[in-house]
Amino acid sequence: MLGSLPSFDRLVAELTKLPGVGGKTAARLAFHLLRAPQADCLALAEALVELKQKVHFCSTCFHITETDPCRLCSDPVRDDGRLCIVQEPQDLLAVERSQAFRGRYHVLHGALSPLDGIGPDDLKIAPLLERVRRGEVREVILATNFTVEGEATALYLARLLKPLGLNITRLAHGIPMGSDLEYIDTATVQQAMDGRREF
Repeated sequence: MLGSLPSFDRLVAELTKLPGVGGKTAARLAFHLLRAPQADCLALAEALVELKQKVHFCSTCFHITETDPCRLCSDPVRDDGRLCIVQEPQDLLAVERSQAFRGRYHVLHGALSPLDGIGPDDLKIAPLLERVRRGEVREVILATNFTVEGEATALYLARLLKPLGLNITRLAHGIPMGSDLEYIDTATVQQAMDGRREF
């Protein structure tokens, strides 16, 4: 970038590897770090090293953790009979923040996307089937994203799990709270209408 400053250019190049960070943003971050106190930069570097050394995936649910099993899998008061399947660890955190679910989780680490070369073997589907076949799970909640890939993944999982005699449910979707109907797109209104329930 600056040619005669290899260390600065290296930092910019590394920062552009982060999702959503382009060249300009990377340069802005690099200049920020250059002006920051050395203690702040060292703390950031140490946090990155510690993250890579201590954080890994839970061998049961594949959420991020520093202990194995993670605190959610080892919590004795959670309902073993209900299993919520999410695409990514950040999706699990969103469900947890809602405090609406007290069962167990399974993180797939992605969604089926044939165009991107992501098939069933690239996701944590085999360990999911192993967990379910142990017999404790009664209900599986498919909480994949409401994208084409998320819907395809939910459909694929439902077809795999239905023969095992489980109650398969899907997160409801439709109109967000506080929204005016006139501003909602037609597909969302249609989904909300199709998913209506007794009042």
